[in-house]
Amino acid sequence: MARILFMGTPQFAVPALAALAQHYEIVAVVTQPDAPAGRGRALAASPVKRHALEHGLRVLQPETLKPPAAVAELRALAPDVVVVAAFGQILRRDVLSLPPYGCINIHASLLPRWRGASPINAAITAGDSVTGVTIMQMEAGLDSGPILAQRREPIHADDTTATLTERLARVGAELLMETLPRWLSGQITAQRQDESQVTRCSIIRKEDGRIDWMRRAIEIERLVRAMTPWPGAATLWQGRQLLIRRARVYSGPAETALEPGTVGVDGASVRVQCGDGALELLEVQLEGRRSMTAADFARGQRQFDGSRLGSRDAPSHTPI
Repeated sequence: MARILFMGTPQFAVPALAALAQHYEIVAVVTQPDAPAGRGRALAASPVKRHALEHGLRVLQPETLKPPAAVAELRALAPDVVVVAAFGQILRRDVLSLPPYGCINIHASLLPRWRGASPINAAITAGDSVTGVTIMQMEAGLDSGPILAQRREPIHADDTTATLTERLARVGAELLMETLPRWLSGQITAQRQDESQVTRCSIIRKEDGRIDWMRRAIEIERLVRAMTPWPGAATLWQGRQLLIRRARVYSGPAETALEPGTVGVDGASVRVQCGDGALELLEVQLEGRRSMTAADFARGQRQFDGSRLGSRDAPSHTPI
């Protein structure tokens, strides 16, 4: 039975760990150190750590894998292969070269499209109709290693980062379990990525969720879905943050005379003029308040109709 060293941190990695543990020996699980979470900012374990402890697996949480002592600890485990899924640290050559069958990674895109830290957010923001999962052999470059297997997954019109992440996590676990035994038995020849087709994405920051109402309605609608659940698509109303939880492109007649960011309320329909088209708000959350339907919010805030959202210093860049 192959000895597996698993590295992962968020919920995306849990299905893969669970599947591996049913068929292989997990010598240890490496995950990020506990981090502050919630309003109280108390230290919280990662989803991977919680799952590992619940199933009696050994957990390691090094601040970094750079020190020789950290590498030596991994070497002492004598893994046959390292499986990585959204670990959160870049692996150096001394770790990559440690196991005889190398390090393989579950990446949530169809590489070489969307190399980087936020491939799911990027795919939704860009309006991609299809994404998927890539099982790749890791090397020193960022997501640049040769491909072992891929599986496509459609992006639904109402997908958020949360819903798409959940599906891709399951797809990734299934594809890993099909690919790993073939890799270990020498049945797979890794294929180099086409460098001419590379696109990249970066770590999502809180400010990337700020809405620029000068943009097209379809772009803002994608942003809302891409920034759900975090950091949320946000704008300003009367100096307070207003999160747009759910929205859709308004299908009614255009009102081009209105300034971008202007709110219009017509019965249960609440819409905001954009640079091109309008966005119909479905669910919103004002800072310090609970989330509610946009119609209920407008009824409770009579001054909302005709007001203008956002600020003149809203970003004009694409948040990926």
